[in-house]
Amino acid sequence: MLTIKGELGIQDFRKIILENELFKIDESILNRVEKSFSFLKQFSGNKVIYGVNTGFGPMAQYKIEDSQRIQLQYNLIRSHASGTGNPIEPVYVKAAMLARLNTLSLGNSGVHPSVVNLMNQLINKDIIPLIFEHGGVGASGDLVQLAHLALVLIGEGEVFYKGERRATKEVFELEGLSPIEVKLREGIGLMNGTSVMTGIGLVNVLKTRKLLDWAVVCSSAINEIVAAYDDHLSLELNQSKKHIGQRKIAEQMRAHLKDSKLTRKREHHLYKEVTEVSFFEDKVQEYYSIRCIPQILGPVLDTLNTTEKILVEEINSANDNPIIDVENEHVFHGGNFHGDYVSLEMDKLKLVVTKLSMLAERQLNYLLNPNLNKILPPFANLGKLGLNFGMQGVQFTATSTTAENQTLSNPMYIHSIPNNNDNQDIVSMGTNAALITKKVIENAFEVVGIELITIVQAIECLHVKDKVSSKTLEVYNAVREMVPAFTEDPVMYPYVNKIKDYIINH
Repeated sequence: MLTIKGELGIQDFRKIILENELFKIDESILNRVEKSFSFLKQFSGNKVIYGVNTGFGPMAQYKIEDSQRIQLQYNLIRSHASGTGNPIEPVYVKAAMLARLNTLSLGNSGVHPSVVNLMNQLINKDIIPLIFEHGGVGASGDLVQLAHLALVLIGEGEVFYKGERRATKEVFELEGLSPIEVKLREGIGLMNGTSVMTGIGLVNVLKTRKLLDWAVVCSSAINEIVAAYDDHLSLELNQSKKHIGQRKIAEQMRAHLKDSKLTRKREHHLYKEVTEVSFFEDKVQEYYSIRCIPQILGPVLDTLNTTEKILVEEINSANDNPIIDVENEHVFHGGNFHGDYVSLEMDKLKLVVTKLSMLAERQLNYLLNPNLNKILPPFANLGKLGLNFGMQGVQFTATSTTAENQTLSNPMYIHSIPNNNDNQDIVSMGTNAALITKKVIENAFEVVGIELITIVQAIECLHVKDKVSSKTLEVYNAVREMVPAFTEDPVMYPYVNKIKDYIINH
């Protein structure tokens, strides 16, 4: 069992969210939360503190009577649990819960320790609040989406439990759980932050890293299939550029291809005396989708690394308002709930993932068009030309999905619309950005999955299974266990979905 001690790293996040590892909160963290709660309770006794004894947003000018403070918090939660649209998938909600738990554990929010204790239990028991996609503008935090989380913590609303959508009250009774009792500012403390966009964003980061690895696998294999010269992957060429991402992608591809019998050395074919030749039958240089892979996927890797850094910083940051400073015995009002950091990173990430899907689609097209590759039958067709269709049908899917990604890549970061009586006059739309990026990543897995099936089909067409690198052969064998060689025309969608599921989860 993991122990959270205040600093949550990407690997601990992955273990808890994607591998369902159980965790507990270190006693020192619970003491820190208790100390923050006790300080704020004492400090706010004769002072005006936003969200404790005032209204919210533009209604902060209204003083709340002591007898109505607790009702204020319940009113906030219930009124803002107003999301609509499709439910956010449980794994992403679980990620948002962990992000919220971690920021509340920093001791800058003044919530009661019962809040983080109950969230810990819900995550470990896989009891996931119903949270909808629509509702967040990402500036005063993910108010609407986090209100649905808060609603569950007070014992109301709905949850996903053992694959079913059920009333929170029923599930709490089954599991022997008690809802929290609002004691000070637990409503606004739960809702005022960037945790939904950050949780979704970190899952996006983890999935993109896996997607990028598969893109490198496919890009390496296509170099083998077309018997490309390997100098565009050379250490010398790529070290002449300073970009770390480019160098790393080239390095990965060299490692993948080190025992391939198909890639060629330029010095063996073109760097020797060539006489009485006016036209070269073989390409002197490959098309960009094959030759420029380090330069195309390098920026994807560099962007991904930056995004991961920013989101890990965010999940370990206080993103509440106000901020409770126990050490200096002060409360600071500001805007740490604003999601611009996350929104911008999500827009950047979806942009490079779309470019990755565009590269995969162009590589796929190269394999399917005999006028380009000059070595494969149309659509990598193992059947009878004219009667059978090979990979023709799935190319439409890949092209359509790539086009959707291109449209979805328009930025949310600059789509601010003032709201909340113009109190929130410039907002981040960070959760929208994170959710759209999630869709772009899912689409890209489809395109890469279709390319992967086609690569294996091409290896079959050329009878080069015994010449590909050991890494390509490993992938070839894994795909062949799920997808047969197509000589006839099967129904394709089950195979595409099976491969998509495999590369997402393998």
